[in-house]
Amino acid sequence: MTRRVLITGATGEVGHLLAERLHDDYDVVQHGRTPRTPEQEKVLREADLTDYPQVKELMDGVDTVLHLAGAASPDSEWEDVLSANIVGLRNVLEAAREQGVRRVVFASSNHAMGMYDRHEEWPVYPHHLPRGDSLYGVSKAFGEILGRFYHDEHGLDFIALRIGWVSGDATLVDEDVLRAMWLSEDDTEQVFRRAIEAEVRFGLYYAISDNPNRRWDLTNTMLDLGYRPKDSWTDEPGEEEEVVEGGAEVRDNWPQDS
Repeated sequence: MTRRVLITGATGEVGHLLAERLHDDYDVVQHGRTPRTPEQEKVLREADLTDYPQVKELMDGVDTVLHLAGAASPDSEWEDVLSANIVGLRNVLEAAREQGVRRVVFASSNHAMGMYDRHEEWPVYPHHLPRGDSLYGVSKAFGEILGRFYHDEHGLDFIALRIGWVSGDATLVDEDVLRAMWLSEDDTEQVFRRAIEAEVRFGLYYAISDNPNRRWDLTNTMLDLGYRPKDSWTDEPGEEEEVVEGGAEVRDNWPQDS
C-alpha cells in the first residue's frame, strides 16, 4: 500500500519542496498555515501544533510524519521555540504514538551542534554531545533527545536529519561555513526519501551535499540511510574551493544574521 506521509510545515521552503516532489510516490498530507499556491490551498490541513486534539486528528492513517513545522531562525526568541519547537514537537510525537504512526522524521539542524562551528572545533561527528549555538539550536537538540525517548520507551521510529542550509543556488552567499553545509534541493529530496524508507529505526544524521569543504561527518547517513549526495557548491560555473587547512575561520557572532 502507498504510505501516507504527513508533512508538517508544508508551507515552508523545504516542506513545500518535499510536498511537490513526493506526491507521485506517497499519499502526501500537507499541513501548514499560509498556502504558497492556489493548488496547495485546496489541500492544506490547518492545525495549531500546540493544540493536542488538533494534532492527533492530523495523524489519521499516517505511516510517516516529516516534521518540519516550527520556529526556523537562529534568532528566534524563547517564547517562539518553546511553543513551536518544544510543545509542538511533543504533541506530534505523542499523537504519532497514540495513533500508531510508524515513523517520525525530524527536521533537526546544524545549529544543534553549532558551537563547534563557532569555535572551529572540527570535524563534528553525530556522536558528539549536543552544543546548541542559539535557543533555536537548543530546541533542536531537545527535540533529538525527546525523539530518542519516544523510540526507547514506545518503539516509535525516529530519524533526525541535521539539515545544513537548503537553497537552489549555493552562490547566494559567500560565507565559507554556509557553503560548506549547503544542501541542494535534489539532495534534500533524496535524503528525506531515504529517511522514510530506510530499515534503521533510530538515528541522528547530518544532511549536507557533497561539498569538499564540509566539516560534518556523513558516514552514518550514507551507511544507515543509503544517502549518496550528488551535488556540490563547487559545481556552479566559476566556483572552486579555496583550500584552508583546518577549515576557514568562522565569525565570532555565528550564527547571527545567517
